[in-house]
Amino acid sequence: MLKSLLSAFLMYSRIPVFKVEWKEENRRYSLGFFPLVGAVIGAILIAWRLICSKLGIGQLLFSAGAVFIPVLVTGGIHLDGYCDVNDALASYADKEKRIKIMSDPHIGSFAVIRLILHLIVQTALFSQIDTLRTTAVISCGYLLSRSFSGLSAITMKSAKSEGTLQSFVRPSDKKVVIAMNLLFILTSSVLCVLINAVQGISGLIFAIATVIYFRYSAYRNFGGITGDLCGWFLQKYEILFLAAVVFSERITELWL
Repeated sequence: MLKSLLSAFLMYSRIPVFKVEWKEENRRYSLGFFPLVGAVIGAILIAWRLICSKLGIGQLLFSAGAVFIPVLVTGGIHLDGYCDVNDALASYADKEKRIKIMSDPHIGSFAVIRLILHLIVQTALFSQIDTLRTTAVISCGYLLSRSFSGLSAITMKSAKSEGTLQSFVRPSDKKVVIAMNLLFILTSSVLCVLINAVQGISGLIFAIATVIYFRYSAYRNFGGITGDLCGWFLQKYEILFLAAVVFSERITELWL
């Protein structure tokens, strides 16, 4: 269990941990521990909100820091997948060609354009977050996104028989990993709703809708999921969850 935890953090984060040997038995439960990377991101985000409030730091700097924190923790691994998938989708090629495009280490113009727009919108949305309570709801989203991603990796059809994702899926104890991710989903969902019922429920509705769309898009455009597609899903999920929380807060304020 400990080696699986360390393997998850070694692969999906840049947090310094003890290195373990890269072998299948050390990755048996890694996808079950993957959501804990999101928990770390959420905790740092809450700390950043507290620091900004204490020091009187403005919303623009808070927003920039909030966007930077996940990249700092993960090294940008999921943004890389987001760019690869956008290049593949923009090609309008057949499934086999799209998968080859995702494997290309170069970045195309469509990926750059969409990445810039994604980061601008994400920064703008974070500029609307000015309370610790709302920040805590957003923080739960990072745990939720990785829980759904880990669950999807285990339960959905893969588009490739090899690759980084398969190196974690193939040796997994599927029943245990599924149970771990479901537990994290339940825990983070309850926390969201307890912190703020309206924001939490709104975020969860968009979360479920994003998972359904992810499955539909992955199967239709690629014949299954890949590691890059999981990264694309995380980025889509997190910005939609953020948008749902922000707009539900504003709509609630208007009604009250």
